Amino acid sequence: MNLTTDTPTTVRPGEEIDLATLNQYLTTAKEFEKQVTEIRQFPGGYSNLTYFLKTEDNQEYVLRRPPFGAEHIKGGHDMEREYRVLTMIQSAGFRKIPKPMLLCDELEIMGCPFYIMERVQGVILRAQTAPKLRLSAEQLRATSQALVDNLADLHALDIAATGLVQIGKPEGYIRRQVEGWYKRYLAAQTNDLPVMEQLYQWLVDSMPAENAPTLIHNDYKYDNVVLNPTNLSEIRAVLDWEMCTVGDPLMDVGTALSYWAEAGDGAFERSFNLTWLPGNLTRQKFADRYAEKSGRDVSNMLYYYVFGLFKNTIVIQQIYARWRKGLTKDERFAGLLYGIQSLSATAAKAVERGTF
Repeated sequence: MNLTTDTPTTVRPGEEIDLATLNQYLTTAKEFEKQVTEIRQFPGGYSNLTYFLKTEDNQEYVLRRPPFGAEHIKGGHDMEREYRVLTMIQSAGFRKIPKPMLLCDELEIMGCPFYIMERVQGVILRAQTAPKLRLSAEQLRATSQALVDNLADLHALDIAATGLVQIGKPEGYIRRQVEGWYKRYLAAQTNDLPVMEQLYQWLVDSMPAENAPTLIHNDYKYDNVVLNPTNLSEIRAVLDWEMCTVGDPLMDVGTALSYWAEAGDGAFERSFNLTWLPGNLTRQKFADRYAEKSGRDVSNMLYYYVFGLFKNTIVIQQIYARWRKGLTKDERFAGLLYGIQSLSATAAKAVERGTF
């Protein structure tokens, strides 16, 4: 079994970074004494762009910037907020994150704010590559359990004592999320999809009382964690904190479950994660273990799961809309309409059968 670290590749056309301009800026930053000699790109993900940097003394870093065409959209593309959140989480004592190094808000460097963090070496299990590793069912069970336990640990952080409560507005979080994401859908809509209105109405009509707020990641899945190559049950770092906030922790669990495909799910759903491989916990077992570790009631998890699918559908709709407008040239986005239809249909079926 060949376990390799997540490998950067050639930068996609139209998403290049000017090396000379970047180095000229970094010469003024005390964090960097050596020039960057290599820039490559991590190929995964559909949202913020992630680049690999290597300096002349062989130090490795990661640069994050908004996607082209979304430089001025806040929310999930706010680099300054993402950097500040990472800094606060580090100060709060949660060490399983990349160390933030430098934030640049000078638009003349790259046309947008960006930040640089340390690169955490390790294995990232992606849906497209993990099956080739032929991991045993026993290993995948242990790793999937570690993911659940780590999420419960994240939700156990004291947001009041650490000051993390200030990064969001926990009161009314569920309602704001449902209404806010539906407004985003309407703003990015490209095709007539009545099921989205139906899902929105169900989410409004079925809205539960809120749980006590915690820090929530909001994009928690296999390919956002870095694992120890010699022990795939050990999480070295959690990545992609762009949507992190404070709110109802079950919304975080529901989002994680919306990525958690099982063997009988559709091809698009399985493309998100490797959770359909034998040995992984089922969605129900994930929820049960989370309840055991956190002490929280998960009996209404269907609601949070459907919301997770609803939100993911809208994220994909936003990306597809940018591609339709020609704001991004990434050809991976051309077929996302199928994904929008598939995820929304999966949510509707879950509502109909009454289980996640």
